[in-house]
Amino acid sequence: MATLVRSSRDDDPAIRLTRLEAVFRERSAEIARLQSALSAFRVTYKREVGFLHEQLDELEAAIEEAELGETSKRLGDRTPPAPSVPPAAAAPQYTSDGVRRLFRDVAKAIHPDLARDEQTRDRRHALMIEANRAYALGDEERLRRILQTWEGSPEAVEGSDDEAARQRMVRRIAELETALEASAGDLRAIKESPLWRLKVMVDEAAAKGKDLVGEMVERLKRDIMVAQNRLEAIRFSR
Repeated sequence: MATLVRSSRDDDPAIRLTRLEAVFRERSAEIARLQSALSAFRVTYKREVGFLHEQLDELEAAIEEAELGETSKRLGDRTPPAPSVPPAAAAPQYTSDGVRRLFRDVAKAIHPDLARDEQTRDRRHALMIEANRAYALGDEERLRRILQTWEGSPEAVEGSDDEAARQRMVRRIAELETALEASAGDLRAIKESPLWRLKVMVDEAAAKGKDLVGEMVERLKRDIMVAQNRLEAIRFSR
């Protein structure tokens, strides 16, 4: 994974931008690669191990229910039925005047028809979708954040002179720095997730010639057999 290294040449915004874009592309590719590997492992694990866990959980629930039934038969069910509670009425949904005004401001600022190029149009379109969702939920704070995000974006800078181009570059650099911080958190979240840690264990075991998933399968099958025998014993004793 590339790391961002400052140098004296980084004082040039164009060089700084090029470096940041390269690092962000590499980071994004790494996250996509890890997510793909994790998704593939999730499918394999669920197919080979997950359904056995579900089967064992169902058996244990059936055992608990059967044991409670036996206890109720011996002691008698003296527990009065719980009083029924009417469901709570759903809160009425409405859109305030403030939300409507803010949505109009957002739409006027980010509407895709105002785009100068296809890339800017795509960004405006994505923000417009998010704004529509926020409006449907009456989420004024989310609409305000969308507007603030747009106003601080490179695309919001008008003009074609050198100063406008410089401002767009400075804003793009700030966007990339923020995105890199967020992507570092995404990468850390993947590597710290229980499923990724399990994948690492399975891969390390495979490198030593051990089939960790196969061992899990065999252990679960034994546990399922024991649970089935327990359930049959309870039912036979009735």
